[in-house]
Amino acid sequence: MSETANSAMPATLASAPGTASVQDLLGAIRRNIPLLVGGPVVAAVLSFGYTTYFVAPVFTARTTFLPPQSQQSGNSAAMASLGALATLAGGSGAARSSADQYLALMQSNNVSDRIIEHFKLMQGFGTSLKVDARMALAAMARMSYGKKDGLITVEVDHTDPKLAADIANQYVDELRRITTTLAVTEAQQRRSFFEQMLKQSRDRLTGAQQALLASGFNPGALKAEPKAAADAYARLKAEATGAEVRLQGLRGSLTDSAPEVIQQQSTLNALRAQLSRLEQAEGRGGDGPDYISKYREFKYQEALFDMYARQFEVARLDESREGGLIQVVDPATPPERKSKPLRAAIAIKTATASAAALVLLVLIRQVRRSRKQAALGGH
Repeated sequence: MSETANSAMPATLASAPGTASVQDLLGAIRRNIPLLVGGPVVAAVLSFGYTTYFVAPVFTARTTFLPPQSQQSGNSAAMASLGALATLAGGSGAARSSADQYLALMQSNNVSDRIIEHFKLMQGFGTSLKVDARMALAAMARMSYGKKDGLITVEVDHTDPKLAADIANQYVDELRRITTTLAVTEAQQRRSFFEQMLKQSRDRLTGAQQALLASGFNPGALKAEPKAAADAYARLKAEATGAEVRLQGLRGSLTDSAPEVIQQQSTLNALRAQLSRLEQAEGRGGDGPDYISKYREFKYQEALFDMYARQFEVARLDESREGGLIQVVDPATPPERKSKPLRAAIAIKTATASAAALVLLVLIRQVRRSRKQAALGGH
């Protein structure tokens, strides 16, 4: 029994001809311990010295701010009073703005080019192409959004701590500038829409007023004319216009067979039928003074102008409630400590990598030596 075990052990530990055994490999490692220990130490010292004297320290400046918050309470009231024009005014019921929009705005070429020109970064980057300067700026600037706290963070790396802080703060200033020119938030979108419609309505109202005066209208003539009927017609026509706009908005997102579209089409047909009856009744009344139709058009444009003016003021109020839009929590200041390079971490990684490389080299040398010895023994 013992003889069988003793004969099996050499067979198990024995290695194939031409290959190094485990004992040979361990022996090679023991013989090269000074190299395996001293080599990583030297590599770590060299890497530490290189990062100390030849690599410029990098500083990271950081600023955090609260992005604009949409005001939904004012929006709900405005959409309720607006009714038919809610679709085109951006009344989708949810804020369209998000932190992703502000991150994209800060990373846009518009903002990047202004920062590059403001700090003359093309000379600092040593490039004559703006596209290369944008890439270099994108590599040194990082933007992130915290879903838990709702804050946007801008970090900028640079060898000059003051310049890093100035660039980080400039990102916030550029974002503040661009949000005042673009309709980003829901309130800004409504304000922009009603501002445009108000200008168009004002021009049409001015034209209707001039046409009314040219027809021979005078305030005294209203006493002999059906002013109440003209006012009612103007209101009815304004409702029909709003219903038509609402129908166009619904058709943009729904099919013609949708119940909402069918119901809105029925409402519009009913309003048009009432308008047609009023127009036919006036036609049967004989040829009246021209200023009656002109006055009716004037009242219609006046009703639209009042509607747009009210919604424009509501949108402006909601926009003002958004405060200064961007509220800076922590402005960037020149950092006192460098963020890169991490000399100790680099030295440890260099020592580990060199130790692994040296062990692998010793093992490869031992395997080659064993193969060479096996080849010589075979001859």
